[in-house]
Amino acid sequence: MINQSLMRLRRLKRDRVVVPFEGDGPGGSGGGDEPPDERSESPAASTLRAELRRLLERRIDELPAAFRTVFVMRDVEEMSVQETADLLGIPQATVRTRLFRARALLRQALARDVDTATVDVFAFAGQRCDRIVSAVLARVDVEGIREKG
Repeated sequence: MINQSLMRLRRLKRDRVVVPFEGDGPGGSGGGDEPPDERSESPAASTLRAELRRLLERRIDELPAAFRTVFVMRDVEEMSVQETADLLGIPQATVRTRLFRARALLRQALARDVDTATVDVFAFAGQRCDRIVSAVLARVDVEGIREKG
């Protein structure tokens, strides 16, 4: 129940982002002399951040309930060890241990995800492979003819 409540609060905080429109009215540009906001991020960076957030949320949701609860309370909600222990009715040492193990499990899961993703980055098969090999062989033939001639 605690975890669901915390997840709902986090989701609500994220949904409250409001982008103000500046202008004098319909079609008006308003403060056109102002420089662009340096804090705004590119669409690619925004997409990457959103994808990373989804991946992290999915991996956090896959943690065992005891570890996930402590992880969310400590790292997401930034509660102290004492507060977390008091709310869950467990010793502080247990809070520290569960947080340590939750982080280790997350690290392992994310490492697997990254390893899986990098396999396809340099895929070298099929038509692409044939095209590259043909181009290299053609270049070798041309350079070999230049050296002999």
